[in-house]
Amino acid sequence: MIKIGLLGCGNVGHIIATHAEGIRVVAVFDIIPGRAEELALLCHARSYADFDAFMREDFSIVVEAASVDAVRTYGEAVLRSGRDIVVLSGGALADDAFREHLIGVAREAGKKIRIPSGAITGLDNLKIGQISPPKHLLLRTTKPPASLGMTAEARTEIFKGLAHDCIKQYPKNINVAVALGLAAGRDADVELWVDPAAERNIHEIFVEGDFGDIYIRVRNVPSPDNPATSYMAALSILTLLKNLENPLVVGT
Repeated sequence: MIKIGLLGCGNVGHIIATHAEGIRVVAVFDIIPGRAEELALLCHARSYADFDAFMREDFSIVVEAASVDAVRTYGEAVLRSGRDIVVLSGGALADDAFREHLIGVAREAGKKIRIPSGAITGLDNLKIGQISPPKHLLLRTTKPPASLGMTAEARTEIFKGLAHDCIKQYPKNINVAVALGLAAGRDADVELWVDPAAERNIHEIFVEGDFGDIYIRVRNVPSPDNPATSYMAALSILTLLKNLENPLVVGT
């Protein structure tokens, strides 16, 4: 059974803890002690608000379900401790210098940085872009204005540009664009829209290359306790962890 340490005790952390079949959550960490204590009771783990104490626990993988800042703050220490890290907040890797540094640390430590598919699908096949680079790679994301803390009377484009620029303005809302680019081997173009008629987050992926063309549309069901979080994103972490011990793995 895989033993994990959970870094971040918000909505995604609760979903992971609740559905962790075949996975043992040994310890949970959050800078807000009350959140860590609440989640620890739910999954019979030990809670920590001190990172160093958390890292002294016996687990082989740290699952980050916190924030871009958490990856930047703790990612290197996790790898140097001899553990793999699962990074949900992939936006942290939009910074080229930080990403290359973290990859270098992982290589030096002989560990892995694992990125789940998050709120989108199709990343496995998009990895062909690392061999046959796509000529066109676009993520068009449409969200209810409230999920971005905004109001809007009509469908409005609020960003158009490259993923690494978008993540600077919307670090909590466009992690999928960075994951998409890392899979395909090039920075994705991004269009971010708000639409008061939208009831769900919608991600549309457009890819063209020598291999043909791809169109994927995902309408995410929000997490029950936090409409700003995709339920699929949390499930993608559980799937990744489950497949680590599965002798038959499809599509990786």
